[in-house]
Amino acid sequence: MGETKHTGPIKLPKKPDPALWASKVPFGLGKIKPHHIRDTMKVVWENKDNLPYATRILTQGVCDGCALGVSGLYDQTLTGPHVCTTRLNVLRLNTMSAIEERVLNMDIEDLRKMSSTELRKLGRIPYPLIRKAGERKFSRISWNDALGKIAAKMRELDPKRYAFYTTSRGITNEVYYTVGKVARFLGTNNIDNASRICHSPSKTALNRSIGVGASTCNYKDWIGTDVLIFWGSVAANNQPVSTKYMYAAKRKGTKIIIINPYHEPAMDNYWVPSIAESALFGTKIADDVYQVNIGGDIAFMHGIMKHWFEMEEMEHGSAIDHDFVSQHANGLEELREKVTAYDWDQLVTSSGIQKHRMIELAELLAKSKSAVFVWSMGLTQHRFGTDNISQVANLALLRGFLGREHCGLMPIRGHSGVQGSGEMGADPFVLPGGGMEKGNRERVEKVWGFDIPEWQGDIVGVSLENAVLPEEHERKLDLYYLSGGNFLETMPDPDFVKQCLENIDIRVHQDIIFNTSTFADAREAVIVLPAMTRYEQPGGGTSTSTERMVYYSPEIKGPRIEEARMEWEIYVDLAKRVKPDQQHLIDFNTADEIRAEIAKAAPNYEGIQHLKNRGDVFQWGGAWLCEGGVCPTPDGKGNLITVELPELRKPEGHFYVTTRRGKQFNSMIYGEKDPFNDADRYDVLMNEADGTEIGIKEGDAIVVYNQHGTFHGRAKFVAVKRGNIEAHWPEGNMLIPKGVYEEFAGIPEYNAAAIVEKAETYFAQKDTKYVEKRVEELEVDIS
Repeated sequence: MGETKHTGPIKLPKKPDPALWASKVPFGLGKIKPHHIRDTMKVVWENKDNLPYATRILTQGVCDGCALGVSGLYDQTLTGPHVCTTRLNVLRLNTMSAIEERVLNMDIEDLRKMSSTELRKLGRIPYPLIRKAGERKFSRISWNDALGKIAAKMRELDPKRYAFYTTSRGITNEVYYTVGKVARFLGTNNIDNASRICHSPSKTALNRSIGVGASTCNYKDWIGTDVLIFWGSVAANNQPVSTKYMYAAKRKGTKIIIINPYHEPAMDNYWVPSIAESALFGTKIADDVYQVNIGGDIAFMHGIMKHWFEMEEMEHGSAIDHDFVSQHANGLEELREKVTAYDWDQLVTSSGIQKHRMIELAELLAKSKSAVFVWSMGLTQHRFGTDNISQVANLALLRGFLGREHCGLMPIRGHSGVQGSGEMGADPFVLPGGGMEKGNRERVEKVWGFDIPEWQGDIVGVSLENAVLPEEHERKLDLYYLSGGNFLETMPDPDFVKQCLENIDIRVHQDIIFNTSTFADAREAVIVLPAMTRYEQPGGGTSTSTERMVYYSPEIKGPRIEEARMEWEIYVDLAKRVKPDQQHLIDFNTADEIRAEIAKAAPNYEGIQHLKNRGDVFQWGGAWLCEGGVCPTPDGKGNLITVELPELRKPEGHFYVTTRRGKQFNSMIYGEKDPFNDADRYDVLMNEADGTEIGIKEGDAIVVYNQHGTFHGRAKFVAVKRGNIEAHWPEGNMLIPKGVYEEFAGIPEYNAAAIVEKAETYFAQKDTKYVEKRVEELEVDIS
């Protein structure tokens, strides 16, 4: 942990710099780009019935959008107000009135015809609801009866047969902590959260490489670093406020490098709405773009390190910071042996990057005195995600880009709730303050006053799969308690997910709105519980940003959904009903009490108990983790991890396929057109040369298929790496395999290989291909 404290926001330069302008035409007129003014006016119109409350949320609350950490309109990085479209889009979730009675009484089949976007616009869930097996409609149920029914079912079950899940929908640290504690109090370790589906490999890899699973630096370190690399991250789309920091970095002379299969227009040029110069003329962001194959990042990083070791043979110290490595890292010789064993042809083929381009970036980094590596799901959502991140950590350790100003490793978070979720213990592998190992478990048991189960809990994907286990299996999932989440639109293989959801006895949806998963059947009952937003919670709540800033968000005066309850309060009430004779061990009455206990259970969060007023914030771990190169590992050193080249499974005639985000926030879609490339939700992004080679023209109806599923869309030619295609998420999820998890962190694989054909060709040959396939299967059976 670091001793240096964050020094607070800095000012932007006032004088414009025309050399950075993306266009001389004001506001980028005529270009495909976000229309921030129009979008802002749309948000004002949507919230016109509650405009004063919406204004108070924006100016007094901590952002419930991305995890960049904006309190009111201000943050700790740059002076001046800023707000982004992500936060504005989410705003309506907090100001909507209740769903009308006539909608709640609709036939379930009519509700199922609505998309999640349409359901979101219906309004807030007003009171508890239940739909028993065979019933066509929801009916109202009291809180007492709803929780009583859930508690009775839990008392019947072995704790291994139920599970909890929490999304990152504006959920606070207090809620994550309470549900983590309640799960263990009830005897189950089956608890997981949305952040693990995004960044669990980041946490796992950083823990094994440097001893701590969080961002080691701050956004301020972007501004003035020699090189800022975005690896598999489209921050301009997913965390748009970050473009203001990119602008500030460019003004300081920072080189920004993008590594991604698709040359994302959002990371090329951006019109930052809160900076007058950029709002008028845009800002050139990317200095260079390296278009890597989907899954080719490990090979690319091997290439960079291979050249570094070749440089070292010519001149000692020309690429590797030997003073740093000798004092602060283990495993140099093992890494050298692994990296140099690969030949350049292997690395070029796997990465898709030419040798001279790998050398180019290697030499740029070797000459740089500082660098910050930022990454997101382009690196994590692979079956080898942890190894991806270990490779990034290797680069930082070899160059000494750790534990000092303008240097660091940053897994950029996509939601304000996700950094705190694992740190609070809402995770099958962790407890507050550390992992499930004996020492930490016994320490937390002393704080909580009860024993914590020692068996390994299931990750979310496995919990779902457990729903279809035989009845007699000890891990058969009979009750699933979900705080938010829409597995039909976030997990691979939606048809299989639906089968899993409908094979659960009781499914609880604790949420503020309906989504498509709410309407899946259950064997006994579906129970819906209305939750408060973070801005409605008495006593306020806290959230942890990407850079480990813990912000206090106060309760904000405004209209309320009468029967909605605080999420942590619901969990406590349920736990008391399941184990009434031990209720004193789980009794929280105020948010202050929860924060006081968090400070004891999670030592890094010492100070959270003092957060009580609007604007209160502290940063755990100081400005830089591993300050001075000293890591929180047993020997104080980082570990250089040797990583194998992954097998990229792309048979002849197939494309690598991955999913991407459009105009959306998580799985919530806010527009049918991507504002950066004009693609609609069913456009498949592909390289024009690939399309020409297989007889496809732009706009053609195409079918993308593999053994997992079939996706019907249209070809859209963009600057994506040849041999790679991208489909929007969640629409393209049927192409992604179920049951494939990353070895170390358990994240689902979100990439696959698929065939692309013109729709007319596919349908013309479908019967023939089906017959041929059946013949092949018969031949296998006979043999």
